[in-house]
Amino acid sequence: MSITIEPKDATLGASITGIDLAQLDDASWDIVKQAFLEFGVLIFPSQALSDDAQIAFASRFGELETELAAISNERPNGEVVDDNDLPYWILRGNERWHIDSSFKPLAAKASCLTAMAVPESGGETQWADMRAGYDALTDETKQRIDGLCALHSNYYSHEMLGQVPRTGDGYGFHTKGAPLRPLVKTHPETNRKSLYIGRHAYGIPGITEEQSEKLLAELIDLAAQPPRVTEHHWQLGDLAIWDNRRVLHRVAPYDYSQPRVMRHTRVAGNPATELAGTLPDVRATMYQPGQIALE
Repeated sequence: MSITIEPKDATLGASITGIDLAQLDDASWDIVKQAFLEFGVLIFPSQALSDDAQIAFASRFGELETELAAISNERPNGEVVDDNDLPYWILRGNERWHIDSSFKPLAAKASCLTAMAVPESGGETQWADMRAGYDALTDETKQRIDGLCALHSNYYSHEMLGQVPRTGDGYGFHTKGAPLRPLVKTHPETNRKSLYIGRHAYGIPGITEEQSEKLLAELIDLAAQPPRVTEHHWQLGDLAIWDNRRVLHRVAPYDYSQPRVMRHTRVAGNPATELAGTLPDVRATMYQPGQIALE
């Protein structure tokens, strides 16, 4: 069976069939790698990879930040979490546009999911094309944001939703200086510019907090619009991998009384291109954990 690539009805994303990711030869890998750079999001239906096979496939893209993790609303005993559980609030936070690990010193290159349990409806993963989003900006806006940076913090993004992470909870909650990242990122392999924003971004040095919040919201509202958005309705065994260097993603709301379990592998970024700067003195004047008043 020949490999078939079917682009999504959007500026990003493609579905690939006729390929067995557990038995990936070099010629097939070359096709996948080029499609990854071209489309930013790849969907492989009905792969049903084992843990080891998923790790091996993701490792083709680079060193792993996370080999395997469950993005799940299930407790170990099989019951679903509720709003008294930290994982519930982490999952609800994932309903907002974001880039994986942008709040860490080394951002992620790629993220990979396999569907292990899916709800009856909702729970789709959605992606927004920040390369096409940048291209859609006016020349005036491009000039305005050229050279601007934003801090990225998982504390910030969760407290903005009324969630108060506790020290030691993990999942990137830390008290170190927030990484500083440019609003416009040049992709290290395609040399194309894209917006590098999302819910973890805040506190643009050189402008007020209010101006920063307004600008970042305007950029997401403009960029994350059709035809720059696509989504996938999961079936068991489906696998998706996407390029964090050019896309935002989020999960669509669903009934949290129904299990949704995604097996996640995350590819670390190249330190030469994904390592952030820090500006802790600016962070201290613009935001501290616990500073935001909660209703």
